Amino acid sequence: MYIHERKDWPEFEWNQAALADLLADVRHLQGRLLGRMEALGFPLREEATLQTLTQDVVKTSEIEGEKLDAGQVRSSLARRMGMDIGALPHIDRNVEGIVEMMLDATRKYDEPLTQERLFGWHAALFPTGRSGMRRITVGAWRTKQSGAMQVVSGPVGREKVHYEAPEYDRLKKEMSRFIKWCNASPGVDPVNKSALAHFWFVTIHPFEDGNGRIARAIADMMLARSEKTSQRFYSMSSQIQRERNAYYDVLEHCQKGTLDITEWIKWFLNCLKHTIAASEETLETVLAKAGFWKAHAGESFNERQRKVINRLLDAFEGKLTSSKWAKLTKCSQDTALRDISDLVNRKILAKDEAGGRSTSYVLCLPK
Repeated sequence: MYIHERKDWPEFEWNQAALADLLADVRHLQGRLLGRMEALGFPLREEATLQTLTQDVVKTSEIEGEKLDAGQVRSSLARRMGMDIGALPHIDRNVEGIVEMMLDATRKYDEPLTQERLFGWHAALFPTGRSGMRRITVGAWRTKQSGAMQVVSGPVGREKVHYEAPEYDRLKKEMSRFIKWCNASPGVDPVNKSALAHFWFVTIHPFEDGNGRIARAIADMMLARSEKTSQRFYSMSSQIQRERNAYYDVLEHCQKGTLDITEWIKWFLNCLKHTIAASEETLETVLAKAGFWKAHAGESFNERQRKVINRLLDAFEGKLTSSKWAKLTKCSQDTALRDISDLVNRKILAKDEAGGRSTSYVLCLPK
């Protein structure tokens, strides 16, 4: 029996006493992080938000097996946030769509969740009307023709059904009740409400595809409500991606269990606790970037140099070589070498001691 087939569905239960200490820890960490970020000033908070949302968009897609270009995600977010980072000229439609959804969820966290808003998010996720090669119903609940919505794994002929969602005939009633609950005054702690909203939505599974990403966007919206700020400083999806197997295991276990979902809320709170702790890394990156430009405030850099230095400060992937410099800045190899040599002479870049087949460079951070 699935949880949605039980007589008292969706009257969820949980052991508040068993969760009290964990919830208090999470609330303390939230407050501490928000306090530290508040002291940074608006520009640095926006920089931290840009980094966090970039991680969130990339990782929520990665959970579903979709690999997005982080540079495109960052550029799309920066443009919409009014930040000048030398954005890329071309960004894929699927990147633009998920960025629109995440910003709508977090920047407009205090606006009601409506059917039309959810339809807009879904349409943004699937701009071509297809999921891969398959045509799907977009911007509307799944249809009767969609058939049973199942979570399945394994090879053809030996599939294992992990979960089956409520049938189509129940959808309108189920979603009407869910949306009404989302917009009602909390009744429970807003962080617990985020955990409940995530579980409830993904259990109803109202769309043909994209339910996981939308469930995580709803959870992020609820967390923003719990903090009363649109600025995001930690990425729940990044931590879920790191704990992906456990995420699916606990969802499946609770979806096949009773209406007591203490196990799910406990997992969600622990995941949230870990991701807030991991946000220290984002904070350190933002502070390092601010410290670098403050230390070099009176110096002259051309546009190419500023672009690459900012990429290095934003956790550049791989090693920086002259060929990568030329590709990033769309300049010749000779121009790239001149830019790099200038920075090496000024002790802003240094040759990587590791060596290798081609010379690479590292950024010298101020002490």
